[in-house]
Formats: sequence, structure tokens, C-alpha cells
Amino acid sequence: MKPHSLLLDWVKTSAAAVVVALLAYHFLFTVSPVQGHSMEPTLTEKEWVFVNKALYHLSHPRNGEVVVLEARADGGGTKELLVKRIVGAPGDRIEISGGRLYRNGRQVDEPYVSGQTEESSYGPVVVAEDSYFVLGDNRKMNASLDSRTIGTVPENRIIGRVDWILWPLRKAGDI
Repeated sequence: MKPHSLLLDWVKTSAAAVVVALLAYHFLFTVSPVQGHSMEPTLTEKEWVFVNKALYHLSHPRNGEVVVLEARADGGGTKELLVKRIVGAPGDRIEISGGRLYRNGRQVDEPYVSGQTEESSYGPVVVAEDSYFVLGDNRKMNASLDSRTIGTVPENRIIGRVDWILWPLRKAGDI
């Protein structure tokens, strides 16, 4: 095989690999760091998580799922990525009363939350069509930038579902 032909094959193969990787990253999955303490104890700061983007091309987010979403940090163009738990789907009536979360009048069992919500009451709020109500698992006052502050999140701002912790290796696995 001629060196020129070998080089051309190598360039074609490399270009194809880059295109496949970029398409997979854009449509199928991404990895994201956890920033802050809003998802403790489920996720902690500086962990890296695998985000399944493909899932929401085929279905809608569901209550209880941990997702990565875009929030508008300044009310406009600046995007901030947040990791939160979906606690209300379209049409759900969400309320916090006595530090407990209620969905459609029923108390939600939340074993992933350490302690009860410090905020004694919030709502009720009915989640709009194509939107979701999200909370961090750390419900201490001012610990989580979530739907209590930013409002409900339109479905098109949900990037994907967090499926695994990738880093640190000692914590790697399902969430």
C-alpha cells in the first residue's frame, strides 16, 4: 500500500470516528459535573454523571427521575446547567405544607431527601402542560436553585436523565 493511500485511509477513518462521536454526544449522551450541594445526599459536588439524552427523544420525563436541565441564569441568554429531581409532571398539583411535599393532595414518599423541607409552605402550584416541577434533594433553605425559585421547567430545557455516577470511581454506578 502506498504511503499516500495509507494516510488518506487514516484521515477518512479519523474523520468518521469524530463525526460519530459528535453525533452520539449531541443526540445520545453527555457527561456532566455536579456543582454545589443541592442534590445531596444523592449526588455530591464534583461527581461526574452520565446523562442519557436519547431517552427523552422516545418518552417524557417522569416523577422521581434525576435530570440535567438548562436554567436561564440571568433571565435571558446565559444558560446554567442544573441537576434536579422531577417531582411534578404536567397537570400535577404541587404543594409543600409542614415541610412535606404533596403531589395531587397526597404526601410524596421521598427516601432520598435527608430530613424534611425547611420551607414550611409553598404553593399550591399546578404544573403547566409541557413543563415540570423540579427540586433538589437537599431541601435546606437556599440550598437548591429549583422550581421554588425559577418556576416550572419547560420540557425542551431538560437535557436528559442522569443514569450513572462515573466519577469518582469509588462511587461509580447507578444512582
